[in-house]
Amino acid sequence: MSYAPGSGTVTEAVGNKTRQCPEADVTLCPFSPDRHRSLLYLHIQILLREESLLYLHIQILLREEYVHILCILGLCSNCTSRFCLEMMEPQRILPFTARRSPASDMGLCRQLGRPKLYLSAVVFLSVIYGLFLLSPCDTRPRVLMVPRVPTKYIQVPLDPGNGSSVPANQRQAIPYDGLSPLIFIGGMPRSGTTLMRAMLDAHPDVRCGEETRVIPRILKIRKKWSRSAVEKRRLDEAGVTDKVIDSAVKAFILEIIAKHGEAAPHLCNKDPFTLMSTFYLTRLFPNAKFILMIRDGRAVVHSIISRQVTISGFDLKSYRNSLTKWSLTLYLMYSQCLRVGQSKCLPVYYEQLALHPREWLVRILKFLDIPWNESVLHHEQFIGKPGGIAISKTEKSTDQVIKPVNSAALSNWVGHIPEDVVKDMETIAPMLRTLGYDPNANPPNYDRPDPNVADNTIHIKQDADFWLKRDQEVLHKKEAALPSHEEATGR
Repeated sequence: MSYAPGSGTVTEAVGNKTRQCPEADVTLCPFSPDRHRSLLYLHIQILLREESLLYLHIQILLREEYVHILCILGLCSNCTSRFCLEMMEPQRILPFTARRSPASDMGLCRQLGRPKLYLSAVVFLSVIYGLFLLSPCDTRPRVLMVPRVPTKYIQVPLDPGNGSSVPANQRQAIPYDGLSPLIFIGGMPRSGTTLMRAMLDAHPDVRCGEETRVIPRILKIRKKWSRSAVEKRRLDEAGVTDKVIDSAVKAFILEIIAKHGEAAPHLCNKDPFTLMSTFYLTRLFPNAKFILMIRDGRAVVHSIISRQVTISGFDLKSYRNSLTKWSLTLYLMYSQCLRVGQSKCLPVYYEQLALHPREWLVRILKFLDIPWNESVLHHEQFIGKPGGIAISKTEKSTDQVIKPVNSAALSNWVGHIPEDVVKDMETIAPMLRTLGYDPNANPPNYDRPDPNVADNTIHIKQDADFWLKRDQEVLHKKEAALPSHEEATGR
């Protein structure tokens, strides 16, 4: 055997024959003197290759860890092989080996993927466990209080028409809850709220009833608790949170509306200042709808002062003060009505309702999703009758709602407001112009009445004595129907 460095071949004699081996494949010559040196070179080359593979493994783990987490969760198929092929750069990472075929790369990726997935799983579970330790524990009680009877009912008697009682087995029950389509009528006192509720009360499917007086008061107290930071902190510390208070207020209002009058498919409440809390009420009763009665502020203030209607903050001796208060109060109501949207709140002008009752009642019933009934145009026929419209002698408008719709009172205020107040009207009551009234018109032009309204107005003026007696008769029946103090207290 002979070997010449640089010749590129190795000559080996075996018996009578000789063979030559390529220098690149010197390890194939079993008797080559350089065999051990060549094998050492091969071992070093293999070690370097394994080190490069380890470097590749670590690089892929660091750069594509999130991909393999998806693989563990089963959200990505064959992603190990794909990303391995993308990340491998054989000539740069494995400088001692030639470029391999795609098939060999896939096989290499499969080998590298198994330990990599295990490591990814350990890292992922460690992160989850760390987040679990850092997150606060839920200390709320696991036992919750729920109402024993979530749905309540109001009884509707099958009225035989003669006022006699009806057996219990012949009575209907109407369920009611916080999702019932309640109706709230409000606005400034002396703005037509009583007329509006009397018209709706004439409908066989609606019951409004008299003012409750307690609903606006509980809403005012609720608002006071929210405004006081000190009081709210004390309530929160005692566990009386907003959620608890709202639940109690909601139940209180619902029970008052449902139980203070006869049962009906559509329950209605008329308390003028209730609409100071329109936005809050939409949160408590998401299916409720609101009717905001609007009337010329000059007529409202004149009626308040002339009839001595006591309202907190109003000076009944000063038109200027009362008009300023009216403008501010109506601004708060009107802005909330606009805020909840036209699908929830409908502004109704008293003048237009009195002059064109049919047109506006059609619009109102459509807004409330209540079918039309002609009885709403003749509310005076149901005043004080069984199953009809209940009235209150404490309400200042009772003497007016017993009459048919008329326009007699629309311009009664003209000539009663002091001249200095009339001169500054636009500054004193800016809501007049905002609502479409002309603050400089004395008297204003509200529009011409419908023919039947004009006829009613003429007959009421001609038969003034008859309507005065009618008023006294209705109130006398109301007093007779009320229980005595002893009966009311059970003594």
